[in-house]
Formats: sequence, structure tokens, C-alpha cells
Amino acid sequence: MSVVVLVRIAFGALTRHRLRTALTILGIAIGIAATLCTVALGEGSAAAIHEDLVALGDNLLWVQASVKRVGGVRDRAGGIAATLTPEDSVAIAEEVPEISRCTPQVDSPVQVIHGNRNWRTTYRGVTADYVQVRKWPVERGEIFTDVDVQQRRKVCLLGRIVADEVFGDDDPVGQPVRLGSLPFTVVGVLNPKGQSSAGVDQDDFIILPYTTAIVNFRRTTFIEDIMCSALSASQLPAAREHLTALLRQRHRRVAGLEDDFDLRTDDDAIRTREEAARTTGLMASAVALVSLLVGGVGVMNIMLVSVTERTREIGLRMAIGARQHHVRLQFLVEALVLGLLGGAGGLALGTIAAQVLTESLGWPMLISPSAVATAAAFSCGVGLVFGYYPARRASTMEPIDALRSD
Repeated sequence: MSVVVLVRIAFGALTRHRLRTALTILGIAIGIAATLCTVALGEGSAAAIHEDLVALGDNLLWVQASVKRVGGVRDRAGGIAATLTPEDSVAIAEEVPEISRCTPQVDSPVQVIHGNRNWRTTYRGVTADYVQVRKWPVERGEIFTDVDVQQRRKVCLLGRIVADEVFGDDDPVGQPVRLGSLPFTVVGVLNPKGQSSAGVDQDDFIILPYTTAIVNFRRTTFIEDIMCSALSASQLPAAREHLTALLRQRHRRVAGLEDDFDLRTDDDAIRTREEAARTTGLMASAVALVSLLVGGVGVMNIMLVSVTERTREIGLRMAIGARQHHVRLQFLVEALVLGLLGGAGGLALGTIAAQVLTESLGWPMLISPSAVATAAAFSCGVGLVFGYYPARRASTMEPIDALRSD
């Protein structure tokens, strides 16, 4: 018996009881849709976190001054210790072969004023390499130069939020602003990055030469941190090892003394968050699979009822020559059709639900081809697994007993 004939017979049998068939298909569809949505939520969250990883910078290594100690105990409330200097940044760039560029960094809150507009934000004192380290291009204007850094010129670049709040629709490039009471000139506007997955607005800050920041806004030449860019991701471990050895030597940290700086790669933390999001999605998917299991029980139920109702038909088919595997295959095809129809409905329902949740609640939902393939495989599996027992029961009937059935 050809596949086409089997499918035609299956559709004929299922359409005899349309309501019962529709309810069974709906049960499978709800299970598939729930599974698809939970997987999409996990994938979407992981993708959003991965965007944070990409936005961090070019193979970023972050050296931060150690926290102060209070009574021999490391205490963040004690503030940042004065342990890093701009010279450390220069030494890292020159003496650590795996590092391509570095920028010292100092930052603090500041009031930005232009005309009758003002905005409270944060300045970030850096070198001209900052935009390469952070992979943050300039949208308008240009980055300040190394000469600007050396001569401590009062120039700055604005984040998109600051530019919009202080200048509105006007072009800020070349315009004067005041940072506190000091006059500066805007030389560029950074390309917008938007909010991170943690909800932090990455465009609400300004950058200026770190030398200008140290001279005009600070009372010390020490810096809070150094941002470094490794040559490649594969060289991050070696860069970390050599950078640690260099700073311990420069800071005279003899054996037995702990580091007076903290070194981290933010991609480690974000990858942990990414894996956590995927794990949470998988756990939610396991819960959603319960509803798919219920749909599978519905398939078994309708197939058992169908076998009972068609006992005489089964006996007649076997009496005129049908083999056991023919009968078994016939009922398996019917169960598979139920699964496939439920899977198609679940994919449509899940896609619509994902779009609604994304638009209404702002949840990151990503329906990947692998998620669609998994949903289709589950729908087929539900039909075959839960349809096997009814099909086997039908194929093992004795023709004479089946024909005698009422």
C-alpha cells in the first residue's frame, strides 16, 4: 500500500470525527507552542547577552585599582585604592606582546551645560585608543588625537543621549559646552549603542583626554582602571598572565603579597549570564514539555478509541489479505498525521505568541531554525510514540474475533 493511499485513508478516518480530532490537534499544538516560546525566550535572552559581549570591546581586558582595606578586610565601601598610574598603561602596551592597545580611564559625574540646557552625566577620561578598544565608532565629527591628550586640550566627544539632551536637533560638532565651570569644544558624537541587557544606558556619558580630566577635575594622578585590547581572543589567557606579572613587578609585589589590582575579562561574566539564560530556557522548556506529554496522551486516547470503533473494519482488512504490518502502519500514519497537524498549528501559535510577547512586554524572543526543527521533530515523535501501542493493538487482533465484534 502506497504512502499516498495510507495518508488518504488516515485523513478520511480523522475527518469522520472532526471535533475529537480538532481537540487532539489543539492539545499537541499548545504543547508545541509552549515549548517553542520557552526555547525562544532562552535563545533570545542569550542573544541579547551576547550582544553585550560584542559591545564590550575588542578582546577586552580590564585592570582595576584594588579596593581599599578597612581593618585588614577588603571593603568596597572604602573606595578605590591609589595603585594604578598612566605609566602602567604605557608599560602594558609596550611590554605585553599579546596586548595591541591600552587606555587609562578616569571617570566621575559632571554637569554638561550649553546655553540654557544642562544635563547631569559622567565624564570618562581616556586616550584616543578608547574607541578601538571598545569598538565604538564615531557617528559625527572625529575622535581627539594623541596631540590633544599630550597638550591637555579641552575637547570632548558626546554620547548620543547627552548630545540629544544638550543640543536637541542642532549639530554639536564644533560647538562649545561647559563641563562644570570649564569651557570645552565638542569634536564628535559617538555612535549609539542603546541599553545593555542589564538595562544600563550606554550612551549617557562623554569622553575627553584623560590628561585634561586629571589636571582639571582631579587632585591626584592615580587612575581607576586601564582598558586593554588583546590581539585575539585566543591570546587572552597569555595576555592575562603576562600583564599580571608586569604589574606585580612594577608595583613591587613580592612573593606572598596579593595583587594590588583586579584583572578581569567582562566576557567571562557575560558568558556565564549567557549560559544561565540558556539553562533557564531549557528548564522552562522541560516544564512546557509536560503539556506536550498531555497532548501525546490525547493522541493515544483517540487512537485507542478509533481502534475500538473500527474493530470490524480491521478484521475485514486482515480477512482479505492485509498483514499485521499493514494494519500497524495504517494506524501509525494516522497518529503521525495528528502529530504533524498539531506541530504545524503549534509552530504558528508559538510564532504569534512570541511576537505578541516581544511587542507587548519587550521580552527578547528568538525563534531559531534549530528551535523550529526541534518542534517539528517533537510533533512527529509524539505521533509515533503515542500511536505505536494502539497500532500494535490493532495489528495483533485475530480476524475472526474482530469480525464477530459488535
